[in-house]
Amino acid sequence: MKPLICLLLLVLSFAAHARQPNVIFILADDLGPGDLGCYGQKIIQTPHLDRMAAEGMRLTQHYCGNAVCAPSRSVLMTGQHPGHTFIRNNRQADDAKGLPKMGKPEREGQFPIPHATITLAEVFKSIGHTTGGFGKWGLGGPTSAGAPLKQGFDRWFGYHCQGVAHNFYPTYLWDNDQTLELKNLPFPSNDKLKPDEDPTKPESYLRFQGTEYSADLIADAALQFARENRDKPFFLYWPTTVPHVALQVPDDSLQEYIGKFDDPPYPGGKGYTPHFRPKAAYAAMITRMDREIGQMMALISELGLDDDTIFVFASDNGPLNGTHQGLAGTDCAFFNSNEGRRDGKGTLYEGGIRSPGIVRWKGKIKAGGISHRVTGFEDWLPTLAELAGAKDKTPPTDGISFASTLLGEKQPEREFLYREFHGYGGQQSLRMGDWKLLRMNLMSGGKGKAKAAVLSEELYHITTDPAERKNLAAENPDIVAQMKKILSEQHANSPDFPMAALDQ
Repeated sequence: MKPLICLLLLVLSFAAHARQPNVIFILADDLGPGDLGCYGQKIIQTPHLDRMAAEGMRLTQHYCGNAVCAPSRSVLMTGQHPGHTFIRNNRQADDAKGLPKMGKPEREGQFPIPHATITLAEVFKSIGHTTGGFGKWGLGGPTSAGAPLKQGFDRWFGYHCQGVAHNFYPTYLWDNDQTLELKNLPFPSNDKLKPDEDPTKPESYLRFQGTEYSADLIADAALQFARENRDKPFFLYWPTTVPHVALQVPDDSLQEYIGKFDDPPYPGGKGYTPHFRPKAAYAAMITRMDREIGQMMALISELGLDDDTIFVFASDNGPLNGTHQGLAGTDCAFFNSNEGRRDGKGTLYEGGIRSPGIVRWKGKIKAGGISHRVTGFEDWLPTLAELAGAKDKTPPTDGISFASTLLGEKQPEREFLYREFHGYGGQQSLRMGDWKLLRMNLMSGGKGKAKAAVLSEELYHITTDPAERKNLAAENPDIVAQMKKILSEQHANSPDFPMAALDQ
């Protein structure tokens, strides 16, 4: 009898150990690597993300899916790079254009991914994980084929539409397929002070605040999902809207940064809502997000799930440096959000597509690890599927699993990493070893129309010139030709996002 009991205990122990891991994927919005302490930030406090990095692995050459929200998320969800994935630019759905300035729109959401799309959530659902999403979706409105509940998620809470998400005090959020009415009064998310409102007085800005802060409600819903699914594997996707503008944060967080640096008011006029202390608001938004991530880490430990949970943290695109410097009162140059790289959101320069990358899996990923491997958003689907023991469930992707790297094993370097962006004049880039080639002005003068005369090509040696200051294209025609051949091969025509200079 005793040997039988011992055998049973051994089997139960093995079964517990063999549990498929949970995955908590946290995606920040317009956050630069330089905004985090573990990447060198000295002003903004991010102790919990710093601890996540110290207890796991930090990626130093991780690339966003694209230079703006929706196409980057499309790469993440599908594992297809920007030349193949369906969504290639921010685009409002055809039946949801012209959102009202305030209040609930009749129709909302971005151009949707098709029903047949295989998403990261569907991969996890196929191997028995309960799936939940909490935050900003951006890949289709609530009644479209791209709605998260039709794309593999069992639970959704937050925003469907990027336009609605520009306000952290909305009048409603989506709770699965129903709207949850909030106690916030409606006000435009793109406004400025009135002539009779004194920009030097804090009370002039009170009308741009509410009582229910969406990021807090979303974090609470994510925590509840983890509690309710503690006894089974889950995939928790947490695409927070922080620190995307508008600059809005509850006063208790704002106070931490008041008076710490020169911070003149932003009365409006450069997009989004005014703020009395804009730099403090930006910092406070990130610190509050970090605090809520810390609450999730504490909960997972409390539930005894630390050994069974993979944490991932990344950002959808670069910060508001360069092209968008000063938008909505932000000052990403002051915080060095892009780590001194060139430009920011909206461009395929390094500042626009470099993401922080933090991965923690207690007992599996060695603490304090740093990887210089070139990785991108398309890699997450095959990587996480392999870590979950579901490599055979991975659909065809452009991604390359770097599970071996995370687990401390060597693997061959990738041949190249491809990016294209339908917006901001039309852009392409290729990272190949230490080289990076950019092609810009691929379309202008209207949808899909190119002006070949203004097309430009720039070649940089990223290792020695991380700020992309010295164009070496003229001195290296053979390398340019080799890389242009790959660029041509990696672009697939899209009738919904045409680029005349590339389409054949």
